[in-house]
Amino acid sequence: MKKKAHHSHSGHSAPKRYTVTEPAELLTYLLTVMSNMGRNSVKSILARGQVSVNDRVVTKYNFPLQPGHTVTISKERVSDEPLFIGLTILHEDEDIIVIQKEAGLLSIASAQEQELTAYRQLMAHVRRDNPKHRIFVVHRLDRDTSGVMMFAKSEKVQQKLQQSWKDMVQERSYIALVEGQVKKPEGTISSWLKESKTLKMYSSPYPNDGLHAITHYKTIQSNRNFSLLEIHLETGRKNQIRVHMQDIGHSIVGDKKYGAKTKPIGRLGLHARVLAFVHPTKGTDMRFETNIPKTLLRPFRNDSAQ
Repeated sequence: MKKKAHHSHSGHSAPKRYTVTEPAELLTYLLTVMSNMGRNSVKSILARGQVSVNDRVVTKYNFPLQPGHTVTISKERVSDEPLFIGLTILHEDEDIIVIQKEAGLLSIASAQEQELTAYRQLMAHVRRDNPKHRIFVVHRLDRDTSGVMMFAKSEKVQQKLQQSWKDMVQERSYIALVEGQVKKPEGTISSWLKESKTLKMYSSPYPNDGLHAITHYKTIQSNRNFSLLEIHLETGRKNQIRVHMQDIGHSIVGDKKYGAKTKPIGRLGLHARVLAFVHPTKGTDMRFETNIPKTLLRPFRNDSAQ
């Protein structure tokens, strides 16, 4: 008798296949076919790579299903291969891809580097659907900065975003872990940035000499050795936050290039936390906010205990 029950159990663990009959977003569809399961359980099945569309693992909640698509839900993870290394897709539609990048991953490679980059991984990703698809760089994050970043899926969209970046981006905020105790609860740093022969950015002592850069900061928490700041960019110049933090005498931790003396967390203490913008073709407001990486909070962990 036991055997029989066991047999039906193994039949039960075969993957379930569904054929889509009308357009829907993947998460919404899964919630209907798996109506006995809670939203969070369904999300974690997605996150673990247990759902495939036309035999390709898909983890995006808003993946657009079309009639005729086959959705397969398996009991186990389909593969242990991470789909991406050092990045996760937060949103994708026909015009843009928004990702969260980990510290250490290059946004795009310089000519001589054959390294794994966010750009190369996303290019391979869009080409799986259609070999003609490509992605285009809109802005960059330094290799050691983590956080939200956007790419365009056509040259037209890239151009539109780059040409009206100032008007389309509603908010760019960062979290920075800096050396020392920042005394002022908030402040604005404004300077003209130039690049030296060694490709290091610096603030020019002369007004109107270089590119104008404006950085606003608010202290979230601080102790004798470190401060955690929320930073809003009014302009997005190369290494802007890093130079400005050095200018006020509070270099970002781990940022030896811009004056840091300490490396307490094994990475640069900078995270692009929020990117909010007007969608380049739909005109809708988009906002992506990520959590503060736990490593950036590490220097404050024992504060409350003391």
